Amino acid sequence: KIRADHEKALEEAKEKLKKSRDEIQAEIQTEKNKVVQELKKKDSKPLPPVPLPNLIGINSGEPADLDIREKRNKIKEMMKHAWDNYRQYGWGHNELKPIARKGHSTNIFGNSQMGATIVDALDTLYIMGLHDEFREGQEWIDKNLDFSVNSEVSVFEVNIRFIGGLLAAYYLSGQEVFKIKAVQLAGKLLPAFNTPTGIPWAMVNLKSGVGRNWGWASAGSSILAEFGTLHMEFVHLSYLTGDPVYYNKVMHIRKLLQKMDRPNGLYPNYLNPRTGRWGQHHTSVGGLGDSFYEYLLKAWLMSDKMDTEARKMYDDAIEAIEKHLIRKSNGGLTFIGEWKNGHLERKMGHLTCFAGGMFALGADGSRDDKAGHYLQLGAEIAHTCHESYDRTTLKLGPEAFKFDGGVEAVAVRQNEKYYILRPEVIETYWYMWRFTHDPKYRQWGWEATQAIDKYCRVSGGFSGVKDVYSSSPTYDDVQQSFFLAETLKYLYLLFSNDDLLPLDNWVFNTEAHPLPVLH
Repeated sequence: KIRADHEKALEEAKEKLKKSRDEIQAEIQTEKNKVVQELKKKDSKPLPPVPLPNLIGINSGEPADLDIREKRNKIKEMMKHAWDNYRQYGWGHNELKPIARKGHSTNIFGNSQMGATIVDALDTLYIMGLHDEFREGQEWIDKNLDFSVNSEVSVFEVNIRFIGGLLAAYYLSGQEVFKIKAVQLAGKLLPAFNTPTGIPWAMVNLKSGVGRNWGWASAGSSILAEFGTLHMEFVHLSYLTGDPVYYNKVMHIRKLLQKMDRPNGLYPNYLNPRTGRWGQHHTSVGGLGDSFYEYLLKAWLMSDKMDTEARKMYDDAIEAIEKHLIRKSNGGLTFIGEWKNGHLERKMGHLTCFAGGMFALGADGSRDDKAGHYLQLGAEIAHTCHESYDRTTLKLGPEAFKFDGGVEAVAVRQNEKYYILRPEVIETYWYMWRFTHDPKYRQWGWEATQAIDKYCRVSGGFSGVKDVYSSSPTYDDVQQSFFLAETLKYLYLLFSNDDLLPLDNWVFNTEAHPLPVLH
């Protein structure tokens, strides 16, 4: 039999070699096309029909008060300005350079045009009632959003912006294309989990599935806020596909973290995916740590408060943070410092300001009847972050601010004086408004709106500024996708009634994409 097979193979080879080069190439092309078609079939097996969760409050929220309505309309106009300019000068690119009036991209999206601003902005357009713009975005996604590109992307950023954005757009609009694209993309992220520990790499090549970590991260480590900020989206993916693989990946990460020893009860920001050991013992509620804690709380909320394990992990973490990182300055400002090499650095980042909203969101259901305490803590953080805005020339907050000696809530280093249209302070104002209805939060939100419109608006969109303490700031010439996804959405919600995306029914991912509670 072996000899016969051998003879047959030789005959086929001889036949092949008689053909002209062009004929052979045509045959190869035909074979290739066949393989591609087969893969496509495999890729697009129809998703099981799942009941849509009961979606409440997706297009209401019109305030009765005329003044509030005018402010809300102003924010909608700013969104339209940002979108129209992106549409005109950056369409299909990840972001816009509003002054150079051309597309912009950063390494988190790899080297391909993936229309990040379109995907990130969809749900904001939808809740603002900008339905023509929404349809333009949907059409682009349907025709052009392709994930089989040879491009190395950030697993975390693509998850929160793309998968989060597509899922939210699907839940709000019911358009299947968003669900299909989200599932396709999720499949491209799964190879990142092929590590000895199951802790994913920071980056993955969408075509080859090869993963690696950021060169700058502690000894080849993965980052807590990156591998710890997948839970919400992956649980929804398992819900929509009926495939437990996504759920299992994130639960595996949780189980691994639960088993690990934590210095002072704090989670370090770095973990090595090869060895399963912590990297440097840095702990932060700002960049590198922030959304890990947020997703513990939100996993519990999204499960309709059934996932008590997540709630316990959140409560334990928050207790350690309060004990070791939260301090009051001499001037009476409550701030959250960073733990570095055994001591507390008295510096707080703009990113850390989201925590005020998190404490308020987690107040209900906290241990030992401490709900009032955590709402108060949220209010104190909101106040501190407002001070960081108020103590600048532009009334916009710096990237990071110190609490040393006589200097409080002010940036000291030149490279920390920039404002890049970030949402975290406004996010906290919105949560505090929802839980207290104290009018100062709307007042503070309006101050920020006016400052953004005055100092960040240019004729080609909105740009970040390099120095919030300078009366004639220079622009960084980037309109970040999160400005449309988060900053403008939180402002719009701050000036809407509470029946628009009520928090009992919706949980916002860390890029402000609302996902329904799964009862």
